[in-house]
Amino acid sequence: MKKITLLAIAALMTLSIGNLSAQIRSDYRQKVMNWTRTASRIDNRFFTLYTDEAKRIADNLVLYQLDSGAWPKNIYFPGEITAEQHKRISESKKHLGNGTIDNGSTTTEIIYLSKVYNVTREKKYKQAALKGIKYLLKAQYKNGGWPQFYPNAKGYARHITYNDNAMINVMKLLRDIYECEPLYWYVPQELREKAKTAFDKGVECILATQVIQLALDKGVECILKTQVKQNGKLTVWCAQHDFESLAPVKARAYELPSLSGQESDNIVLLLMDIPNPSPEIIAAVENAIAWFEKSKIEGIRLEYYRNAEGKRDYRVVSCEKCPPMWARFYDLDSNRPFFSDRDGIKKYDISQIGHERRTGYSWYNRDGSTVLSRYKMWKRELDGKSGRPEGRAVNRYGNPRM
Repeated sequence: MKKITLLAIAALMTLSIGNLSAQIRSDYRQKVMNWTRTASRIDNRFFTLYTDEAKRIADNLVLYQLDSGAWPKNIYFPGEITAEQHKRISESKKHLGNGTIDNGSTTTEIIYLSKVYNVTREKKYKQAALKGIKYLLKAQYKNGGWPQFYPNAKGYARHITYNDNAMINVMKLLRDIYECEPLYWYVPQELREKAKTAFDKGVECILATQVIQLALDKGVECILKTQVKQNGKLTVWCAQHDFESLAPVKARAYELPSLSGQESDNIVLLLMDIPNPSPEIIAAVENAIAWFEKSKIEGIRLEYYRNAEGKRDYRVVSCEKCPPMWARFYDLDSNRPFFSDRDGIKKYDISQIGHERRTGYSWYNRDGSTVLSRYKMWKRELDGKSGRPEGRAVNRYGNPRM
């Protein structure tokens, strides 16, 4: 493989520019890896230093984009595409039911194409990104939520989906566009002006106006509506909610209705990033923080080992000075952490489920600590102790708020 390709591989894997010879994969284009994780780790210098390789991947994204504007999930876009595969992919563009925001799909592709367009100014990348943004606006329910798949979703794919941060990824992208994050300078100004006008007039139909600001506002409204009450008190959220009733619902057999100690993390972080929060948003955050404090699990850690069959496994052991953990699922009524195999039966000890589900799913996390830490700063800002001017005249990117 030519030296320039090796260097591009190194940059893509975000290795140090001064250490390009380390850990280079010669099978980069053939080895299937996790695209969304890989894309998130790409150093911005890659797009400038190795533009041809960045464009090759972007061309694959354009090829795979469905006629709806979305992308299918679990595709390794940096892979080489044969002539036969190219034909098959082109023919599949009409399979609109494959369009999704699950596993970082569609939002990851819009971000990548925006970065390539910023360097190349080639119209096809801009058009594909804008088509993707319009898809996100069109996919939003009237109540403000987003389904996992759109259109023609069936089963749990129809439900409002916080699982794996699907809806939150969309809202973060829309927020960045509305707040004029430099990466999205190419989004037409009239969309931002329409967004402000629509907000002031209280326009309710995002599908009719297609404005980004209202989509974000309706998304926040949906979050507030879906916050679960336990014994009459607001807590956190389920990983997915019914697209009509907004009630907590199951997804896969082992993803039962619950209070989520994982997906709720990023929901609270998003709410705390909203400037000049309403009393409803403040109440949502305060109640969620109270739940995180109440539900943290202290004095344990996960100990990994090889079981009798030589397979990697883990068990929960005592630990006096370890940071707190949170379970993925908590019972809606008792708030007791639970686990489940593919039979959908609740178990209250991780050792009671089989090896396949125990090691093949994320049951514990420490992300709640990030939420609690961010809350302290948010509380100081809210109390006026940070010195930030009232009304926050500029957004996070230094641009005047409209």
